[in-house]
Amino acid sequence: MLNDSSVDRVVDELQQLADAGTVGQRLPSTRALQARLGVGPVTVQRALGRLVAEGRLVTRPGSGTFIASRRTTHPGDTDWQQVALGPSPVHPSGIDRVVHLADAPGFQLGAGYLDAGLRADTRLAAAISRAARRPDAWASPPAAGLPELRSWFGRQLGADPDHVLITSGSQSALSATMRAILPAGHPVLFATPTYPGALAVARSAGLTPISVPCDAGGIRPDLLRDAFTRTSARLLVIQPTYANPGGRVLAADRRGEVLDICRVAGAFVIEDDYARWLGFAGEQTPPPLFVDDERGQVITIVSLTKILAPSLRVSAVIARGPVMSRIAAMRIVDDFFVSRPLQHTVIELVSGPGWAAQLRAVGAALRERATALVTAVSHELPDCVFVPPLGGISMFVRLPAGVDERTAVAAAARLGVVVSPGRYYTIGEQEAAHLRLSYAGLRAEDVPAAVALLARALRDGPTHPAVDVR
Repeated sequence: MLNDSSVDRVVDELQQLADAGTVGQRLPSTRALQARLGVGPVTVQRALGRLVAEGRLVTRPGSGTFIASRRTTHPGDTDWQQVALGPSPVHPSGIDRVVHLADAPGFQLGAGYLDAGLRADTRLAAAISRAARRPDAWASPPAAGLPELRSWFGRQLGADPDHVLITSGSQSALSATMRAILPAGHPVLFATPTYPGALAVARSAGLTPISVPCDAGGIRPDLLRDAFTRTSARLLVIQPTYANPGGRVLAADRRGEVLDICRVAGAFVIEDDYARWLGFAGEQTPPPLFVDDERGQVITIVSLTKILAPSLRVSAVIARGPVMSRIAAMRIVDDFFVSRPLQHTVIELVSGPGWAAQLRAVGAALRERATALVTAVSHELPDCVFVPPLGGISMFVRLPAGVDERTAVAAAARLGVVVSPGRYYTIGEQEAAHLRLSYAGLRAEDVPAAVALLARALRDGPTHPAVDVR
């Protein structure tokens, strides 16, 4: 397999050659660079391609590769933009920080995606190669998605394919769905703690998020009923299966009650089913909430990104009635459609044996990693409170009284442990500080060492608030 670090090394060497040379000077041939740098032809070609794309080099067919002219840029005065832009309508709500955590060095307890060892990279490479060779690979697809892919999602979740809309990842689907249902200025209820990306969508759309707290059994029906009465909201956002960040599941005896409460309130339910295929090996994943819904209240969003790879941005919205027409129209406004090659890649993968193999491998690994994390936290952090996750990729840990969350995050980072601040997953004031600990990006054998360092950070770090390190 090609090592990206070797490409980076060759890029550095070529940059040094370009810096030492003159504009228009010809670089050594590919064969000469291979011999000089001790790498293969593919590595050299990738390194050259990167520098050509950056404008450092230029290729001339039949002649070779040459040092490009250096363009100097002079920063202009952009202060006028502060006046022209005015107040920002964009409210990231911490999701920008959470995404960047994946690139931080150290023990990765803040990852939002599976590590390279669990991703379906090899299977996707083979699938996209087959997909690209299809005669219609680069034609525009139907706006609602390829019929084969809509049928596959329908079979997996028990939905009519006509009620399935293919979208570009769950973040895009959440944005289109919320904006299609509610105009700016309206309240929207969230089962909390919740996914910060959904909060970012709501706030950036001019909506007002309202917290409805959860316990070990999921959203509390008594508080949900009160929230609808007090706010007259007509939308609830919930993750009933392996909720982010705690990995909880909505209790079976609450499913009908939650839907009844929403029915009386005349409200829609967005079911963010992001972890549909992230159940632990040997455990039965609950069915989607929409299968209990006969009125078209529930709009389910399900994604393949978490189970396959971060760059596989394919998801589906399942909805019935006029609301589907609105969501489909908003999708066209946003980005027309999901690229046909990407949809064909998914079809190639999920229709072969690689799909079942991926589910087995990930399910077994997540169970092993979650068990290791629960054991390590119980041993190293006995004063922290948490509910063991039932599936998904993370758990939510309540810190002891007096421990400042931001200080804890900064202290952990100094010791080489990446964790996610709990405040990103909540709304309003909180009784205690929390951390989201993910086991998606860390092997089970590395978990004890990571948690031991985290315990040291909490034990030795100051308890007073630190400077915001976001």
